[in-house]
Amino acid sequence: MTSRDDADEHRNADHADASAEAHRTDGGESAEPTRGTITLPEEIEFPRLLDFYEQQDADHTRIHEFYDNLREGSLTTTECGDCGAVHYPPRVVCPDCLGDDLGYTSLPHEGHLHSFTAVRGTAPIGMTDDPPFVVGVVDLGPVRLSARIDGAEYDDLELGDAVRLKVMDIEGPTDQDRVFYRFEPV
Repeated sequence: MTSRDDADEHRNADHADASAEAHRTDGGESAEPTRGTITLPEEIEFPRLLDFYEQQDADHTRIHEFYDNLREGSLTTTECGDCGAVHYPPRVVCPDCLGDDLGYTSLPHEGHLHSFTAVRGTAPIGMTDDPPFVVGVVDLGPVRLSARIDGAEYDDLELGDAVRLKVMDIEGPTDQDRVFYRFEPV
């Protein structure tokens, strides 16, 4: 992740008391993640362009393998074959060395909350009925990523809490089987 991505997208900083389990680089896939379902309305009142969840096939994105892996229950990202850098979200060009020899590598399914907040007011189009909900930055060891945190209220959480992957199947007005991820307390 570039320093700009780090600052703008994730506001990441080191988390000193994260356990060694969260820093595993072997994928850390000890158990199947739980699954949930996101149901989108049959009728969309906004253009397809504004759909929060992108089209996930090879015709629409060059990172379709990320979604294929997630659909199978594995959280992955890209690792540069030239310099060894691991970046999230997955890339098609390494921002460190500008190489394009990228392959997919497994990420741990469990991590720790690095930061979090509650969305209480307005939410993105298609999620206006959801607030309040919690979003956070999850430290998985090799990377940090932002995600919605299911199964907990803001006041139930503390920095450093253990969380695990939850794969969300997206139901809605497309012909694709789309997925996304969230996390939930362990």
